[in-house]
Amino acid sequence: MSKLFQARFATTVNDTHCLPPTPLREVAFAGRSNAGKSSAINVLCNQKRLAFASKTPGRTQHINYFGLFAKDDLLAYLVDLPGYGYAAVNRETKYHWNALLSDYLQEREQLVGMVLIVDSRRGITDLDEQMIQWFVPTGKPIHILLSKCDKLNKSECKHAIEAVRKQLQQYDPALPGGTGDSKQLTAQLFSSTKRIGLEEADNIVIKWLFEAGTQKDEITS
Repeated sequence: MSKLFQARFATTVNDTHCLPPTPLREVAFAGRSNAGKSSAINVLCNQKRLAFASKTPGRTQHINYFGLFAKDDLLAYLVDLPGYGYAAVNRETKYHWNALLSDYLQEREQLVGMVLIVDSRRGITDLDEQMIQWFVPTGKPIHILLSKCDKLNKSECKHAIEAVRKQLQQYDPALPGGTGDSKQLTAQLFSSTKRIGLEEADNIVIKWLFEAGTQKDEITS
């Protein structure tokens, strides 16, 4: 059984000053509204309603923390970041999201990696690139889940993953031609409804959170 199955809601914050003052490792999940972020979190944690997808995309403005437990011992956190890219959100809200997301991604020492959910039918958008640009300078890894790949045929899936890896080459020269190996930037096909790519994604998150040497062994808050 995956350690992610023991996830429970912990807290929600709307300002970086209110983030949990613990040294525990965190993995953040980010993505555009409607990219399938909540569904990805739920299926990886084997729960139906751990993360909520609002009926009105773009309404969730908070950072939600889910604790990973062994019995009653809190071991690490999964962090659900606000969805972005919803056109109906007002300018003030967009400014707040930008400040919240950039500050968290660039300054949170406990954060050891980001899972970026990208709709496989759309590929990496300008706003997804902004998230990558904020995070790449930290030197921490990014793993991209190309969601809803069940909507594509085999040829389209191959094109989608190759196109993303080629696009990521601008950030990491270890990806020659879009087919090379990169430790910081990785991508895979994923489907919450058809449960495609669960094991690969689970292994990545567990490695970041629990394997010594993948990041700093001691993180100070």
